[in-house]
Amino acid sequence: MLPFSADPDTSTPVVSYFMLPQRAIKKFALLSGLLFLITCAALFYIVCQQNSRQIEHSKVDVVKAMQNLQDKVGTVLKDYAFWGDAYRNTQQTINLDWAYARDNIGPSLFAQYNLEGVFIVTPDLQTRYALINGKISQQQAATWLTGDLKRLVKLAQARSAEDSYASDYFLINGDPAIVSAAVIRPDSSYTDYPHLSVLIYAFVLDADKLKSLDRDFDLHNLRLDTTTPGENLREPFITLSSSGGTPFSLRWDAEYPGNDLLKTIFPLLILLATLFCLAFNRLKARLYHAAKRLDAIQLSLTISEERLRHVIEGSSDWIWETNARQELIYLSDRFVCMTGYTAAEWLGKPFHQLINYDLDAFEKGAFDADSSHGMRKPLPCRLKNRIGLTRHCSLSVRAILSGHRVVGYRGTVCDITEEVEAKAHIEYLSLHDSLTGLANRSHMQNFLQASLGVMPEAKKMAVLSLDLDRFKPINDTLGHAAGDQVLNEIAARLKKCIRQCDLVARMGGDEFIILAIEPGTRQSTEKLCRRIIDAINATIVIGEHELSVGVSIGIAFCPENGTLANDLLRYSDIALYEAKSAGRNNWKFYVNEMNERILERRQIETDLRQALRRHEFFLEFQPRFELNGMRVAGAEALIRWNHPSRGLQSPANFISVAEETGLIVPISDWVMLSACREATQWEDDFIISVNLSPVEFYCGDLIARVSNVLQQTGIRPARVELEITESVMMEDAEQALVIMQGLKALGIRLSMDDFGTGYSSLSYLRLYPFDGLKIDRSFIANLDGSQSSQAIIQSVVGLGRAMSLTVTAEGVETSAQLDELLRVNCHQAQGYLLGKPMSVEALKTLMAMPAGRGTPGALSSPSASPSCPALHAQ
Repeated sequence: MLPFSADPDTSTPVVSYFMLPQRAIKKFALLSGLLFLITCAALFYIVCQQNSRQIEHSKVDVVKAMQNLQDKVGTVLKDYAFWGDAYRNTQQTINLDWAYARDNIGPSLFAQYNLEGVFIVTPDLQTRYALINGKISQQQAATWLTGDLKRLVKLAQARSAEDSYASDYFLINGDPAIVSAAVIRPDSSYTDYPHLSVLIYAFVLDADKLKSLDRDFDLHNLRLDTTTPGENLREPFITLSSSGGTPFSLRWDAEYPGNDLLKTIFPLLILLATLFCLAFNRLKARLYHAAKRLDAIQLSLTISEERLRHVIEGSSDWIWETNARQELIYLSDRFVCMTGYTAAEWLGKPFHQLINYDLDAFEKGAFDADSSHGMRKPLPCRLKNRIGLTRHCSLSVRAILSGHRVVGYRGTVCDITEEVEAKAHIEYLSLHDSLTGLANRSHMQNFLQASLGVMPEAKKMAVLSLDLDRFKPINDTLGHAAGDQVLNEIAARLKKCIRQCDLVARMGGDEFIILAIEPGTRQSTEKLCRRIIDAINATIVIGEHELSVGVSIGIAFCPENGTLANDLLRYSDIALYEAKSAGRNNWKFYVNEMNERILERRQIETDLRQALRRHEFFLEFQPRFELNGMRVAGAEALIRWNHPSRGLQSPANFISVAEETGLIVPISDWVMLSACREATQWEDDFIISVNLSPVEFYCGDLIARVSNVLQQTGIRPARVELEITESVMMEDAEQALVIMQGLKALGIRLSMDDFGTGYSSLSYLRLYPFDGLKIDRSFIANLDGSQSSQAIIQSVVGLGRAMSLTVTAEGVETSAQLDELLRVNCHQAQGYLLGKPMSVEALKTLMAMPAGRGTPGALSSPSASPSCPALHAQ
């Protein structure tokens, strides 16, 4: 017989064991003896290793047991310490009814968790509440626990920022105990840990608990040894140190599995060696038969290796094989894990009953592999597992050939359900807002383009741009988490307002878009807007806060206003701008005039930016008179703009644009700097008054800006007066108070402008640090013949004197008005009767006149008419 036999499938030569020479057999015997000796040596080595590993394993189990106890105590501790009710009932005073009588931090901690000690202590270790073995006690934690309790409390405070706790070993009456501590806090954002109480749990490691650990972790005779650990202790043991510095050891009886292994195997080895020697001679006689069997095994292994090679070529999850009729004849073990079926349930059944795949693609894919050098394209397929869930899979297939005849198929099935679902989820995220789940900008654009593309000319669409009112203060005061909850609630309400055929999308921030298909008449759209406003205006409850927001809406129609997506969106945005300018919480329909106004405002914005650079602004000053003696007390600075092409511009035409674009800040800085610089050339007792816009009050660092002006000009701060309207305090009362106090700290004066036009002026005078108030011109205008106006003026003047405020009357235009103000002893007045806005040279001339000589209107043009009141304007 030839020493090589040919594999009929692969033509790979296979070594034959029949022709092995005699010398090789003798060497085999010598090698077997050597292997026997090596085996014996290895056995003894394994025995030693097994014994050592068993001891180390038992140590790991004990350490794990102790860690589990610490984690158990720590988990219970965190549940109670980070509980809001625990903070509210223990921080100021201990609510014994809540804590003990209602068993919130009471006897159940001992009965259920075996916590022998429960304490609530102050940061300086004073015990506020104590439970010993489930009963109220007057025992101090520092005396009952033997250890460094102060260090444990400090560590608990440090770890509270990580939502964690501190734990250490203490001695209690000579017994070791696990003692854990955590800060009692209202929520994770609270960081004033040094002033919070600390909750302490003590878990004593007594004999019963050690027996329980002994049972749970299969230890033997687990016990405590509080003697000093050292070389006299026999393994196994672990040493633990208490917080007080006293070490103690946990000991148990070791197991020696290696010895048992040696007792079992070594006699068998001796017996095996004896039998081997006796049977060796007979082995030669049976060598021929054994060689033939080895040849057959070698051939089988070769075929198995070929099968394995084919499997490895595919990226598989589980392996299958069928006969030529596509009936399953092999399923790998992984099949059971992935589908829940057993292999016996499907062997012999058609493969297509298990896997839903395309039969033609299957046949084509089976032969494509050979024609493309082993590269196979996986086929998409689906199957239902045992519990009925549909799984997405990828199928690879290869034909098994005997010559040119197909004898079967084999391949792999890979579960790609997670990949398919992830792809679907990514596609969803790409089209939806991650916070609210509404359509995002991309989805809205696609929907709008698709609707415009297929919509006949006779059909209509309404594009509604929405912007929330009063949303920014929610983010600023309650945080972005509360803001996100509000946005989610708004999104849910908007979805309820629209039909199934419509779309609502979030554009970002607090901006939304609604696309209404066939909205009906203009009245129907108005009803939709009213429905939206009513839904959003309803109170939103976030925790303990009741919040209210509004919404402004701009509407553009297709095809009336346009048929292009970008145009409709732009027009609805322009209409939204008009709605917000008109007072918010309403809606506006787009008309062509709106676009013209937008273009005009943009031109004004551009001109304003150039005006700052080209020095086109200048100041006029309206004098303010001290009525007692008719002397000039100061002046109010008023901005003017000499436009190079349109001439003198009224502040009413450009101040609102400056406020919207943020240009009001540099313009106001210029006004304050120029006015104060001029005032430094006046007498030292003259006041310079400057108006502040409500917008700039919260835009930029106002205190730093005013301080900078004072430093640059060197003016005495008491001569500078800032006029503030009531709307500033209505926007954010708390922040307004902080800013005003900072301004007062600079030494300047604050005056409430337009007093009497708001809703809570009296409360503002009481709470805010005003030095004066200016009576609105609307009250002065009716002063001539109106007894009610006279009574109001008299009351305001009396109020101002009672509160030590300087009262100034604005808009004095007749002698009768002036006489009435003199009668009620009003402090100061200004108006066209006394002096119109004038240049600084004219103001200096007026200031130089002796007291009482500056007759009303002496330096004013008789033909001038009052200007519209506005920021820095009169």
